Amino acid sequence: MKNKEESKRTRNASNPQSEEEPLINEKPSQALQQKQHQQQLASASDSESDSDYEDSSEAGDSGQSLSESEASESGSSGDEGIANSDDNGLDDDHGQEDQSNSSELHQGAEESDSSEDEVAPRNTIGEVPLEWYKDEAHIGYDLGGKKIKKKERQDKLDSFLASADDSKNWLKIYDEYNDEEVEVTRKELRLVRRLLKGKAPHADFDPYAPYVDWFKWDDAKHPLSNAPEPKRRFIPSKWESKKVVKLVRAIRMGLIKFDKPKEEQRFYPLWGDDSSSTEKANHLAYIPAPKPKLPGHEESYNPSLEYIPTQEEINSYQLMYDEDRPKFIPRRYISLRSIPAYDNGVKDIFERCLDLYLCPRVRKKRINIDPESLKPKLPSRKDLKPYPMTCYLEYNGHKDAVMSISIEASGQWVASGSLDGTVRIWEVETGRCLRVWEIGEAVKCVAWNPLHELPILAVSAGQDVLLLNTGFGDEEEQKKIKEILHVETSKTPDDSGNKIPIVSWLQDDKHEGIRLRHFKTVSSVEWHRKGDYLSTVMPAGESRAVLIHQLSKKHTQRIPFKLHGLPVSAVFHPTRSIFFISTKKNVRVYDLWQQKFIKKLETGLREVSSIAVHPGGDNVIVGSREGKLCWFDMDLSSQPYRILKCHPKDITNVAFHRSYPLFASCSDDCTAYVFHGMVYSDLNQNPLIVPLEILRGHTSSNGRGVMDCKFHPRQPWLFTAGADSVIKLYCH
Repeated sequence: MKNKEESKRTRNASNPQSEEEPLINEKPSQALQQKQHQQQLASASDSESDSDYEDSSEAGDSGQSLSESEASESGSSGDEGIANSDDNGLDDDHGQEDQSNSSELHQGAEESDSSEDEVAPRNTIGEVPLEWYKDEAHIGYDLGGKKIKKKERQDKLDSFLASADDSKNWLKIYDEYNDEEVEVTRKELRLVRRLLKGKAPHADFDPYAPYVDWFKWDDAKHPLSNAPEPKRRFIPSKWESKKVVKLVRAIRMGLIKFDKPKEEQRFYPLWGDDSSSTEKANHLAYIPAPKPKLPGHEESYNPSLEYIPTQEEINSYQLMYDEDRPKFIPRRYISLRSIPAYDNGVKDIFERCLDLYLCPRVRKKRINIDPESLKPKLPSRKDLKPYPMTCYLEYNGHKDAVMSISIEASGQWVASGSLDGTVRIWEVETGRCLRVWEIGEAVKCVAWNPLHELPILAVSAGQDVLLLNTGFGDEEEQKKIKEILHVETSKTPDDSGNKIPIVSWLQDDKHEGIRLRHFKTVSSVEWHRKGDYLSTVMPAGESRAVLIHQLSKKHTQRIPFKLHGLPVSAVFHPTRSIFFISTKKNVRVYDLWQQKFIKKLETGLREVSSIAVHPGGDNVIVGSREGKLCWFDMDLSSQPYRILKCHPKDITNVAFHRSYPLFASCSDDCTAYVFHGMVYSDLNQNPLIVPLEILRGHTSSNGRGVMDCKFHPRQPWLFTAGADSVIKLYCH
């Protein structure tokens, strides 16, 4: 400091005008002090950004101390400017005045709160959208009325590389309105950060300023009121408590209902029509009144002759009802003057006014829908050929209703059982009857062994199941069959330990086979795919209603599952050790290998009559006594995938084809329906079901129609057995 004072004295001694020069630099020093004072405030606000708000007095004191220290430095700099004043002359004086003016303008700009006051917009087009200038070479006009030309667009790759190299790129914002890049200053960045934190933009703002009571002052002699404070201001109001109790009771009783808050729709149809939205339906929209029908040629005073009715037509109008009678009958007049007054004119106008006033009008959107578009798009039947269409052959010989048929594994022979007590074997291609067995009792079911080398036929008649040797095959096969169909002694195995035997294995010398004698009537017989096991169903057998017999060991066992309801039929799975048992209401699926219950198929039908399993094993069709056919997808759900209402009467049987995508159903209405049922290997694609043909030809007998239907194992042929004792073959 001592060196500075000595330098000042030497400068004053060398320059005699130095005493007058400080008067000239007085304004710049004051402006500089104010500017430095504001900068110190801003820096103080940055250093204390952790706290919400700063104390303005402390910031002021620190700012004053800093300004005093900087004023001394500005004085020294001013002295240095005075030492060089001889070289600059009057130009320095003008420059100092310009500097003072600019500092004052800058101070006024900093004190302003509006950013629009600081910098005027370069583009003066106002609210005009920039899209209007997209095809022009300019984007607007400046204050002088000159066009502001668009800048050349930089390549996106070059701009990206330039932005990556620029460290201040995150502070730059592109202003489309003025077509320029604006860089955010540090002060503006501090304001934005304070606003994001929920603080006041300016650091010297005090949100907790002391309250100023405008009705109290120190020198007040006469208060506004000398009345003492009433007691009710300190005691809770009884009236308010009673009112609250009433409101609470009204809310509990439901007399007061609050409006539910409107829930914003999270998802909405992107291409939906807004005309049916609920927002527009809240208010009444103007609906114009329907216009009356305009007059036509028949209402002319001089219509054409074809519009004028004859006397016979006028007489016929008198015989009509008032509703059907035409309200206006055309007549011809020479001129308008000869037209008489309309008798019902006042009445028609009055009815029109009543219609406009009383008739409620509702805006209804007219939907033009093509009826053909509502039908499911199914493939053409020509593309789904081959399938059975016409009757090719009839097999006559039975004297009563044919209850069951079965086709041999090779497809050469067909077996049939009838109520006349006979079992017949027919040749498929010729219709010739090869063999007849007299059972002596009504035959309910016949089933051929699925193995071609074991042509054994199972027949259920009453309480017996007969295993017959059909006689087909060579000598080795016949020898093997005779060994299988030989029973040394009567076997009565019983797993439960009861005295009553379940099944008796007896040798039947009359028919050269085996007789399985059950304790109840057997309704159906089904073979396993391996040909060594067969299942029998006795609806009245209770816990022993379903039995499984092993032919090689002459052994019988009941299934280790509890039956829920009366069983109707039982079917083996075509590829796995799964067993299907259908009761009158449901279908239960069991695993015989692991001896556990797998699934229950809910049919929802009144009474189940038959069941068939797809060769793939994952789809099941169920027929019912009410004419409905249910398709189940085992992998999809336990509910029906499709319910087909095809027959007006009871469905007697359903069947799948082994190789073709066909299935059929027969009913007591003397018809058989053939369907296309394609099952895809893709799990995302549902089965395709298409009705193909209705096969007719059987006649009704005692209220019964077609009793059974079976597909040929190799060809798309269908065999049907009717109550009219006829077997029909339908071919493609």
